[in-house]
Amino acid sequence: MKNSIQRVKIVGAGLIGTSIALRLKEKGVQVHISDLDPTNESIARDLIQETNHGTEESKDPFDLVIIATPISSIAELIVEEARRYPESRVVDISGLMSKVVNEVESFPAISARFVSCHPMSGREVSGPEKARADLFEGRAWIITKTFNSDELSICLAKELGELLGSTNYEMTATEHDNAIASISHLPQVLSSLLGSSLLELPEDYLNLAGQGLRDVSRLADSNPNVWTQLLLDNADQLAPKIHSLSVELNQIVTALKASDSEMISKFISDGSKGRSRIPGKHGAKSRPYSYLPIVIDDKPGQLAKIFSDCAEANINIEDLLIEHSPGQETGLITLAIMQDQASDLINHLRSCGWNVHDQR
Repeated sequence: MKNSIQRVKIVGAGLIGTSIALRLKEKGVQVHISDLDPTNESIARDLIQETNHGTEESKDPFDLVIIATPISSIAELIVEEARRYPESRVVDISGLMSKVVNEVESFPAISARFVSCHPMSGREVSGPEKARADLFEGRAWIITKTFNSDELSICLAKELGELLGSTNYEMTATEHDNAIASISHLPQVLSSLLGSSLLELPEDYLNLAGQGLRDVSRLADSNPNVWTQLLLDNADQLAPKIHSLSVELNQIVTALKASDSEMISKFISDGSKGRSRIPGKHGAKSRPYSYLPIVIDDKPGQLAKIFSDCAEANINIEDLLIEHSPGQETGLITLAIMQDQASDLINHLRSCGWNVHDQR
């Protein structure tokens, strides 16, 4: 079936805007991308092979204009682009909804052609050179209507999510901002806090760091210019959650001083229970995995052969971890697979000669 979205303009050639452009180009959509930064614009246009830079001035209207700029300029650009292209529908990809939606709703004729969207995907790095066409695959695509968004605007917003490979969810602006404070902004604050605690740490200590520290502090690499504005604009939702965590941290301090093992155990246990509630792929229910440690030789082709043998057994690898020390003749690869497939895969891989240890 032919897509309703055939021609798109994207304003903002950063990580998200360029990633959307790459995906839409793959889907056969004609894309024009622009940015105030000429370097970003040039890189993005080269990436999507936009040879006709004059396509914006074509007589054919854009089906959709996507605003992919920092949140501080989004509302203004929505109004500007909607007036410039009166036949086009407009979406933004703001990390916050309430402020943008409220401002656009003061222009009813424009808000009728507008829907706010938020892809729950990104990277801790920024810029068009970091863009990926598969960035939104299997991720949530949140849609928030204005009080008068028309049916075509809503349909195009949903179709855009589908083209990107995302799963569509509809929420009000307030629901969205409250949810984002918990699942996105709070993790960023905690990761940045942990990262900043390393500034005065002796280098000898840091040399001992394992994967756990790298995992938890990964978000600390995020762009401070982007995140400063996001956190400030969502302060009403975020501040109470930070305060609640600070109270709990003080309780942990008290428990440590009192050698309260029951309290500490409950703290760790509750963390595990909470994490288990995070859904699996495509927003589906969290799935329990088995982890298979496999000792492999340090030589070319080993990973490729394991993947091939797993495919031969018709078993999907959900995740993997590789541990290897320089100069060591062996390494350890740990495969995450569905629990009900573990026994079959263990038997199959052992029959292929792999040194598979018991599942964890």
